[in-house]
Amino acid sequence: MTLGGTAPLGPRTVHRMGYGAMQLAGPGVFGPPRDRGEALHVLRRAADAGVDHIDTAQYYGPDVVNELLREALHPYDGITLVSKVGGRRDDKGGWLPWNTPAALREGIEDNLRTLGVEQLGAVNLRLMDAAGVDGLEDQLGAMVQARDEGLIAGVGLSNVTPEQLEFSLARTEIACVQNPYNVVDRSSQAVLDTCTARGIAFVPFFPLGSGFGVDDVRGNPSVVAAAEQLDATPAQVALAWTLAQSPVVLLIPGTSSVAHLDENLAAADLDLDGLALG
Repeated sequence: MTLGGTAPLGPRTVHRMGYGAMQLAGPGVFGPPRDRGEALHVLRRAADAGVDHIDTAQYYGPDVVNELLREALHPYDGITLVSKVGGRRDDKGGWLPWNTPAALREGIEDNLRTLGVEQLGAVNLRLMDAAGVDGLEDQLGAMVQARDEGLIAGVGLSNVTPEQLEFSLARTEIACVQNPYNVVDRSSQAVLDTCTARGIAFVPFFPLGSGFGVDDVRGNPSVVAAAEQLDATPAQVALAWTLAQSPVVLLIPGTSSVAHLDENLAAADLDLDGLALG
């Protein structure tokens, strides 16, 4: 299993097929997992398969996913952990902004504490809306300070517009960008193009389009047809297509099933042979 080769993630190098841990929490990314034993098994299987890039967040659960990661994988030999800050959960599981400079710093420190590490490979500043650049300079300042103090190896951005990305790049080095992107949703193409030109890791979330009401890419007719032609699953075709869009793309498909994990990882070896999708 090649895991798609390797690519830079800020100052580090990781396999291009990673793992997103969000689905290990309960329904709606809230509360404990349905099957704690299976969740731990998934994490250990990912590490055994060579996955060395795992995406998480303190507000997955909240706290739940980071605690699972620590139990399953600490001290994370050779694994780059990437988290995100800028949001929190209310007591009913609602998603709320939590993005003042002080809150961002507290979020970074919470991740370090629960994961049991002194430094994270990168932390993404999650922008909760497309409100332009108001307040972004101060938020970036908090992230840069954490990097300069060695708490994080790289500053990342999540859910950003082209304007917000260019604003940020004019002020600091950016290690990675997480935006929605898949076969049917290419609204972040301009952001991906900038990342490609600048050599910045682009980490698409919802690469299968499933989750929070987003259309499921696996039902797209061109994806289904390609899967039948290649004797692969629609999920594998969709992941392989996304990986092929740029050498800076790093995938983090998530699952709470070992069988689906193995299926996702195998997508890195699928050759679409010039097939056009969408």
